[in-house]
Amino acid sequence: MENQGMNLDTNADNYINDPQIEIQWAMKAFQHAEIHYNLLTAIDPKLLKLTKIDDSIYEEFRQLFKNFNIDKIDVDFMKSAEQKELWRPFCENYKEKVEDYNMGTLLRIDATGDYNEENTTLVPRIQFFAIEIARNREGQNAIIKEKLKKSSTEK
Repeated sequence: MENQGMNLDTNADNYINDPQIEIQWAMKAFQHAEIHYNLLTAIDPKLLKLTKIDDSIYEEFRQLFKNFNIDKIDVDFMKSAEQKELWRPFCENYKEKVEDYNMGTLLRIDATGDYNEENTTLVPRIQFFAIEIARNREGQNAIIKEKLKKSSTEK
């Protein structure tokens, strides 16, 4: 059988982005964000498990990124060349452990805010898990449920 990989065109200019695929990805990312927000508002985030291996993700994240501010993400800093060099091996470590570990996922920049255009950035799924697991365990996501409770009692 002929190696099909040898037939691929290596010139990126010859490929186009299929708008239907982009729309499907955006819908999936939005649905993921919506589900995550609903979970944060429904149960105590400290009890929320996002993966089967939350413990190891959290431990490795805090070991490698001790001073990473999870309250309000500095997107420029997080996506700097220096930080990418630290994040890359962290992410690749979960290639076989977390399904779709590198799928683009929406992350809230400010832990106290909703998912909206101004408060989201695109990150690999494992990076989302690392930050959101830390937010759950360190109490930053508790404010979301409190804000919802407060707004519903004011009505």
